[in-house]
Amino acid sequence: MASTHKATLGKQMNTREVSDSAVAMLDDQGTVLGWTRAAERLLGHPAGDVVGRSAALVLPSSEEAPTISAFVERCRAQKGWSGTTAVRHRDGRTLTVSLRMSMVWGQDGAVRWLVSVTDTRKLSQEAMNGSVRESLLTRAPIGIVVSDPQLRCAWVNDTMESHDGVSRDQRLGRQVADALPGVEAEALEAVLRQVLRSGTTRVHEFWRWVPTTSRQERVLAASFFCLLDAEGQALGVCAISVDVTENRRAHERLAILTEASTRLGGTLDAMQTSQELVDLAVPLFADFAFVDLEHSVPSGEGPPVRVGPIGERLPVFRRAGLASIRQGVPESPWGRGEPVPVPPSAPFTDVLRTGRSHLEPVLDTAPGTWIDQDPVRARKIHENGIHSLMVVPIRARQVLLGVAVFIRTADPTPFQENDLLLAEELVSRAALSLDSARLYAREHATALALQRNLLPQHLRGGTAVEAASRYLPADLDIGVGGDWFDVIPLSGARVALVVGDVVGHGINATAAMGRLRTAVHMLAEMELPPDELLTRLDDTIQRLGEGAPDTPGQMTAVTGATCLYAVYDPATRKCAMARAGHPPPAIVDPRGRVVFPDLPAGTPLGIGTGVPFEAVELELPEGSLLALYTDGLIETRDHDIDAGMHRLGTALAQPRRSLEDLCTRVMETVPGQAPSDDVTLLLVRTLSLSPTQVASWTLPSDRSSVRSARHMAARQLAEWGLDDLEDATELIVSELVTNAVRHSTGPIGLRLIQHQALTCEVFDTGDCLPRPRRAHPTDEDGRGLLLVAQLSRRWDSRPVSGGKVVWSEQDLGPAHTRGPEARRPHHGSGIARGRQWLEAVFGTRRRPATALDSTGAGHPAERPPEPAGACTTRPG
Repeated sequence: MASTHKATLGKQMNTREVSDSAVAMLDDQGTVLGWTRAAERLLGHPAGDVVGRSAALVLPSSEEAPTISAFVERCRAQKGWSGTTAVRHRDGRTLTVSLRMSMVWGQDGAVRWLVSVTDTRKLSQEAMNGSVRESLLTRAPIGIVVSDPQLRCAWVNDTMESHDGVSRDQRLGRQVADALPGVEAEALEAVLRQVLRSGTTRVHEFWRWVPTTSRQERVLAASFFCLLDAEGQALGVCAISVDVTENRRAHERLAILTEASTRLGGTLDAMQTSQELVDLAVPLFADFAFVDLEHSVPSGEGPPVRVGPIGERLPVFRRAGLASIRQGVPESPWGRGEPVPVPPSAPFTDVLRTGRSHLEPVLDTAPGTWIDQDPVRARKIHENGIHSLMVVPIRARQVLLGVAVFIRTADPTPFQENDLLLAEELVSRAALSLDSARLYAREHATALALQRNLLPQHLRGGTAVEAASRYLPADLDIGVGGDWFDVIPLSGARVALVVGDVVGHGINATAAMGRLRTAVHMLAEMELPPDELLTRLDDTIQRLGEGAPDTPGQMTAVTGATCLYAVYDPATRKCAMARAGHPPPAIVDPRGRVVFPDLPAGTPLGIGTGVPFEAVELELPEGSLLALYTDGLIETRDHDIDAGMHRLGTALAQPRRSLEDLCTRVMETVPGQAPSDDVTLLLVRTLSLSPTQVASWTLPSDRSSVRSARHMAARQLAEWGLDDLEDATELIVSELVTNAVRHSTGPIGLRLIQHQALTCEVFDTGDCLPRPRRAHPTDEDGRGLLLVAQLSRRWDSRPVSGGKVVWSEQDLGPAHTRGPEARRPHHGSGIARGRQWLEAVFGTRRRPATALDSTGAGHPAERPPEPAGACTTRPG
């Protein structure tokens, strides 16, 4: 009989006497058989006055039950009674109490009544919350066992069987050890003997029972009463128990959730939050747990997966959290961070489709189930004794973040609905943190993508400079800021060097930086000198400020910025630079001497003072080192700018090191604590063109200069071995020099530069920049610059001191970019493109424009004169 259940003794509470409830036992005629000291304290009658007498001594009659026997008969018909009634105190007072009559059974079907009386006026709020006491005041089921002085069960009610799984027949006449064998029964007997010896009115205990019939643990709260006979001797002990399993589980759930509120979501790292979730679940209510996150949650990349139908293509998951009661987590085939396949027929798939949890108290491992189609998981299930599982979707704002799975292996108790409610509540709390982590990861990924796209990934210095850079944002969490730098190739092998700093940090500063960087690129394409470029940039910022949005949350306009802009020409080794409130550059000559040139400081951009910017031109020895930086590199909370500049100069005073080494060396001088401002460093080492790479001439402003320029260019190309570019270059030179003759009065300069491309530059004293125009089919001219554009990879003009320069660039071709073996005519050369263009415009093959007459002018010779002072783009 004893094999039908197992009992486990739980935590024992403090022993204490209470006087707010009284217990007595009556026979079937209403005669008092047992009395307690609590009853004596409440009603004033000692046991000798009432035991053996009718309960009518203390229970007054009523119309419904004029006698005590009638009252007992009424209770028998209703199988008990509870309610509020009046009782008589020994001193004659009438007390209003809560009374409960409970039927108990003995051997041979004998019936007795257990009476509990409670004076509700004296109950404190704490007493009202007692489990047994609360049940005595209501009709909640209570279990009753009355034992004799030998601790044999003499009386029991029917409710007790549902508490511990022991039937009435199995219990009556037997001691506790016979009905509930084991160490737990011995502990219970010790409590009963204590009550008998001391005559204690009530002792509170918590007992845990696990009937094998249900395999579900039950938690009982019990109170013990010593029954006295007429002589005041112990007649037996009465145990009244209440099933507080749900209350206990509610308290345990509350404790777990309280702990979850302190342990979950302390970081915006989705992987860490997932691990915190499973660490909390194991071993509190699961033996093994894991969290699989949809791949976009930790990375922030990719569209979110919505809760609902998922189609044929399942989301991609990665294992983010893993915990087990076993060392090494042998239950999991996949480690943290590894992708996890989802079998189409598994319960996980239904959870993804419906967004509802899946509870499988007893895992079905029979043939034909989904486990057969997943041999990897099947092997782990059988090896580790996995027998019960819960799958809970992790979702927030209709976005599926992942799934949390809770499994039992060593604990034989299956998961129940209450376990699922706890798991869902726990997961819902984690989901809030995971969703915040997802949004943060998306913002971080967006910010980094924005930063990557806004800052140059490869610095192209061409034949002008070698370059290297470093960038350290003040906001290390987001990783973006308002600093920017650039090396912008310009015409004639020149480069523009720029470093800027937008006020503020974070994503808004990054967005503002992107707008300024774009503006600088556009202005650099206009080939403006540094001081004029900063003036235009200042105007741009002020216009952006005028159109700033007033709506909260929208991106604010640029409120201020500093900038240093420089242009270096490797042909002359001259560098022109200007700054707008920005720190001056550091210049290191080839011998390691460091100077910070005295440049006019200028006002920060966007201030609107109207003070013009000033540019300074310096000649740099070949191999000079320029360091452009932002103030975050030299200015800290604890040191002034002078100390920072000295630190920078010391780190740079070894110019023979590689640029990467120098960058690292400089960044190591930044104080160890998190920077209070973005730190940017751009290092360039100047190069220079060999005199043999540059050829220049000065020509008079007359028509004969056209033929001379063409012939000189052809001879220079022959010296450089660029014969395959001769035809196209002669045509370009002819057109550009002809326009210079027609629209300027001073001397004309012609320069050819061989670097990574072939550049042709023509200088004249005119201040009107050329622009192409559309010529009609009947027009004899107006196609010169269009022809130049066809023969060049790019062309433009730039203002210079005393006039302007019109330039054109041509690719050197395979013969000069891939070695001598490739030196052969190639399709798409400049002259070929020019001929194709001529045929397309005129609809017939005609003599190329390189065939000029003896005066140097192009065909047709009979051109009408241009109006005086006209600025056109017609070919010469």
